[in-house]
Amino acid sequence: MIQRSKNSGGIFDLAKKVKRIGEIEEQLNDPGIWKNQGKADGLSRELRAIRLIVGPYNEIKARYDSLKELSGIVEAEDTGSINSLMGDVKDIRGEIDRLEFKCILGGEADRCSAIVSINAGAGGTESCDWASMLLRMYLRWAEDHGHSFEIVDQLSGEEAGIKSATFIVRGDFTYGYLKAETGVHRLVRISPFDSNRRRHTSFASVDVIPDIDKDIKIEISENDLRIDTYRSSGAGGQHVNVTDSAVRITHIPTGIVVQCQKERSQHKNKATAMKILRARLYEAKRREQDEGLMRAYGEKKKIEWGSQIRSYVLHPYRMVKDHRTGEQTSGAERVLDGGLDGLIEAYLKKTAAQKK
Repeated sequence: MIQRSKNSGGIFDLAKKVKRIGEIEEQLNDPGIWKNQGKADGLSRELRAIRLIVGPYNEIKARYDSLKELSGIVEAEDTGSINSLMGDVKDIRGEIDRLEFKCILGGEADRCSAIVSINAGAGGTESCDWASMLLRMYLRWAEDHGHSFEIVDQLSGEEAGIKSATFIVRGDFTYGYLKAETGVHRLVRISPFDSNRRRHTSFASVDVIPDIDKDIKIEISENDLRIDTYRSSGAGGQHVNVTDSAVRITHIPTGIVVQCQKERSQHKNKATAMKILRARLYEAKRREQDEGLMRAYGEKKKIEWGSQIRSYVLHPYRMVKDHRTGEQTSGAERVLDGGLDGLIEAYLKKTAAQKK
């Protein structure tokens, strides 16, 4: 497996990336480039993205060269040292796989943070509880990867769970990974809310858009917006927000609606809502141009049977299956605890192969 680091020029294309770094640095060192702030910022973003590949590649190669040197002097009967070297080889193999995967995530927005929305489907309490399970799953995934997150809007279910939630996961390549989660998710289980212990099927939809850089220009006319304020929902008590600080913004031409009620300040909630609206408009345009798969942002499958991208079965057996790739695992609890990487990577590798 280590040999791949010598033969992976086609994957990493290191020489081309190093050359491009030099070209960008030369342009950025020209004072005149900063007269065009948009172009300068774009070059800076490209430089950061390339360095996220080149830097780790050089570190892996240095470790590989060191291991290769050590392997030439370790005695065959020195099992302790051999086992240590094998452990290091396994670590490097994992680092190579992760770096190769970053190369797959080469889209314009893949390196961005992610804005994730979850909406319960038809089914009342069952679907609301399922939506809350998905929220927990993604937040656990974020924690496991060292990413931070912020819930900006959440609407509780009438009896349990949530009707909807919007949150931001911050970290490099979080959108690149989580974009694989967009679609309808289906749960099959014995309902904890059914006294007759019957099996129920629940649905919830997940939508993921990039938290685009502020310098990406998205023109929004004030005349195209309807802004409503309302009282934030909450559990009550002495800290309940009794002012109309929550903000809902409707983009009239597209029908896109965003809202935020996280802050007590109406001004801050409006700023966050506008940020999400810019991201949704950007993503709507990207999707519209993406091989005609979505001509308008509102065209989404119904949150019901037959439209799911993934099924989570907890009864009569335990299995999670991604219907787009056929990837499946019996470790349903691990997936629901945030162990999504295998399912996500299988999907992204398949889509990358289809584009070649």
